[in-house]
Amino acid sequence: MLRVLILSTLFPDASRPNFGIFVERQTLSLATRDDVELRIVAPLGVPPWPLSAHPRYAALNALPDHEQWKGVRVDRPKFLNLPGTGGRFHGAMLARALTPLLERIRRDFPFDVISAEFFFPDGVAAVALGRRFGVPVSIKARGSDIHQWTRKPGIARQIVAAGQAADGLLSVSLPLRDDMIALGMPGERIECIVTGVDLARFAPRDRAEAKAALGVSGPLVLSVGALIPLKGHDIVIDAVAKMPEVHLWIAGEGPERAHLTAQIAALGLGDRVRLLGPVPHDDVPKMLAAADAMALASSSEGLANAWLEALASGTPVVIPDIGGARQVVTSQAAGRIIPRTPEAFRNAIGALLADPPAPTDVRTAAEPFTWAANSMRLHGFLQRLVSAREDTPA
Repeated sequence: MLRVLILSTLFPDASRPNFGIFVERQTLSLATRDDVELRIVAPLGVPPWPLSAHPRYAALNALPDHEQWKGVRVDRPKFLNLPGTGGRFHGAMLARALTPLLERIRRDFPFDVISAEFFFPDGVAAVALGRRFGVPVSIKARGSDIHQWTRKPGIARQIVAAGQAADGLLSVSLPLRDDMIALGMPGERIECIVTGVDLARFAPRDRAEAKAALGVSGPLVLSVGALIPLKGHDIVIDAVAKMPEVHLWIAGEGPERAHLTAQIAALGLGDRVRLLGPVPHDDVPKMLAAADAMALASSSEGLANAWLEALASGTPVVIPDIGGARQVVTSQAAGRIIPRTPEAFRNAIGALLADPPAPTDVRTAAEPFTWAANSMRLHGFLQRLVSAREDTPA
């Protein structure tokens, strides 16, 4: 029996049901295996009082310290988030906060391995905790942890040091693995294990009926991603501005809402472009099945779950040449990989609307990416780390 301690600052809770849902899906899939027991530690970064009373943090403070979440035990300890520091102390504060908790957990759950699901601060803290408790550590890179956090020199040094010290490293795409190696991480310890998709939940439907159920007539483009500059929603909005018959729905929330709202108003697109806000994940399948294309103009990704969910739904994707794009868009039916410009998005969307691929052909591109395959490879990877540690002379 492999006992895994999952450490993830990205994990859903009652106040943020879509936050880190890809980690949740991976964890729940791993938990279904008969040869695995796991516990989840999902820390919450909270500043000192009185900032902790701010509405942004009040909901986090109200969460229980531990609970059963979809059948698995989740501990939600709080660590000190020091304002004005740019996050550079997150790793140290996280390790300090988790040490007494892990000591208690270890009494009745002697975990064999720590699996950190994000590089910062999770991975940095995991390395320190692995040393303290004498267990191997795996750190998974998902995209923004490598591409965004490493823009801060002080944090970049912590990330690289953690990558060099960890027993094993994971990437969600082959290009992300290359980026990790370029930073100075040991390539021989990095394995690419792509994300999964639930092929039962995300599946083609009659597109006309799906549109009618949503009250849509005419071409529909869906974009799924947080309202942050990295996702490039402004590019897709500019693209459809000159496509008068096309409707664009954007599912997600974030700090760019005011900017995007102003852009939509300035372009006179209020009747065709909708910001849907944080759509419950259970509602996403019917939207993807109704859409003629899923367009996401991200500047960087590892391998976005939204890409696979669209393809599984029979909906082609239009995306830039980033991360694992070429691992999923493996045919013309799957969509287009294009430059990150409004004109390129407009042309690619137009081409798909003019000659739509068969949904069954689109879905073929997603079929290798199952959660069962993901959990099988993840289990094997973590088991090898444990076995290697056991075989190492004391």
